[in-house]
Amino acid sequence: MDNEDFSSAVLVVLGHGTALNENSAAPVLQHVAELRRRGPFREVREAFWKQEPQIKNVLAELSAQARGARIFIAPLFISDGYFAGQVIPRELGFDRGNRRLKKGDTETIYCAPVGTHDTMTNVILSRATEVMNRFPFPRAPKNSETTLFIAGHGTEKNDNSRKPVERQMELIRARKIFADVHAIFLEETPRIPECYSLALTKNMVVVPFFISDGLHTQEDIPALLGEPKKNIAQRLASGQPVWRNPTERNGKLVWYSAAVGTEPGIADVILERVREALKNLR
Repeated sequence: MDNEDFSSAVLVVLGHGTALNENSAAPVLQHVAELRRRGPFREVREAFWKQEPQIKNVLAELSAQARGARIFIAPLFISDGYFAGQVIPRELGFDRGNRRLKKGDTETIYCAPVGTHDTMTNVILSRATEVMNRFPFPRAPKNSETTLFIAGHGTEKNDNSRKPVERQMELIRARKIFADVHAIFLEETPRIPECYSLALTKNMVVVPFFISDGLHTQEDIPALLGEPKKNIAQRLASGQPVWRNPTERNGKLVWYSAAVGTEPGIADVILERVREALKNLR
């Protein structure tokens, strides 16, 4: 990225946030710190929808302090779904289908979410290979003998919720790296527990297509994969990983990775989204 292009611009990395889990903000803070270190922007700020600092307050502050600046909002969300695609743009004043807002001499651009970018393929593959190589038993499994599962949330509130997961499934399947690739979901079919019947290989690696290592990735999915809730609670309380890699379940060896949102390559995806938004303005 050419530093001059963004030397007068402000980047706001926007997360969902929640007061229920202290790890929720971690990915946003991680990538904000990295993008500040790289230095292409005048300023890089974190903001959230459900916790402080809230996005509306951050934008009001920036509008007062950074007059004449161009502000890019980069949603650190998986899909262009209910929140990132509908609720938040509407509440921030963006017209339906228009991601550009001009108020006085300040222009605000709402970028597409990181999770729908095709380069997320590299992030998923990095997570999968990392966890298998880190925990070989007795050796790292061959990709050709392993089924990859991309675990998403899914929701009936918005049809776009599952699309990024299925898109990544198609992209990775086309590369023929793994024996097979499947999308599985918390709230839509095929459900998480169905992975055992879908996998034709003994080895399985499950990558949570979530931003943070919060309630869903640390409790819900491990439980649906068959880990007793008592074990999960004890491991969380003692600061241990909730899933022991690999774990044998239903005749399969299962590796379970961290969420994609904390993978370092996400910072590059954020920059790509800003580049694309800038091109669309021209």
